[in-house]
Amino acid sequence: MKKILLIAALGAALAGCASKGTSDKDAQITQDWSVEKLYAEAQDELNSSNYTRAVKLYELLESRFPQGRYAQQAQLDTAYAYYKDEEREKALAAVERFQKLHPQHPNMDYALYLKGLILFNEDPSFLNKLAAQDWSDRDPKANREAYQAFSELVQRYPQSKYVEDASARMAKLVDALAGNEMAVARYYAKRGAYLAAANRAQNIVTGFQNTRFVEEALAIMELSYQKMGRPQLAEDTRRILQQNFPQSPYLTRPWKDNDAPWWRYWK
Repeated sequence: MKKILLIAALGAALAGCASKGTSDKDAQITQDWSVEKLYAEAQDELNSSNYTRAVKLYELLESRFPQGRYAQQAQLDTAYAYYKDEEREKALAAVERFQKLHPQHPNMDYALYLKGLILFNEDPSFLNKLAAQDWSDRDPKANREAYQAFSELVQRYPQSKYVEDASARMAKLVDALAGNEMAVARYYAKRGAYLAAANRAQNIVTGFQNTRFVEEALAIMELSYQKMGRPQLAEDTRRILQQNFPQSPYLTRPWKDNDAPWWRYWK
């Protein structure tokens, strides 16, 4: 066991030395470079997907030339490099640092867009979930934060070239938030917690009116009110469902019919 631990420790030490050696080598090679040349080299590394070295060069640039537009752009490019390298926490810290240091920067619209992207893609499998329309495992906190970043971009910089894509992503995030509420409402209905199910469904009806989950939310509300012995509320809800979704399958079969196609969600 001691031998294994010794080998592991030696490996970690060698890795640290290698990293430090690479950093020292970059510092030595670039010591006489101008800010323009250093930035151009960092950009070449970024464009070649060599994100770790790009970050090192941006850090060298900022330490040697802390003032001016190159240092500011290096901070923003560092956030992008971390984002591309799937270093979410570092990317988020870098972009938030840029926001704090340069609140009036002309590229703030891009900073907000990048922040939204970082939060939007928190889960590497999120795009697959989008295709599958599966929201139950998606963190609603990340959804809200991504939405806020994109929303700030749209509101502050309506003419920005990033607004169109940000708006499209906002629509997906709204759907994701509604889907998360629906997953919870189904969970409560399935377990007979009808008050909680009705409250969650109500959140969808009032807060996510333009999403595809409103129809089912109304159906869950009707079921919950019936189970709680609130026939008037159930009748009112059914009337709203019928007015807005006259062809709804939730209207065609009684709740006691366990063969209804949607019953699998709640029983």
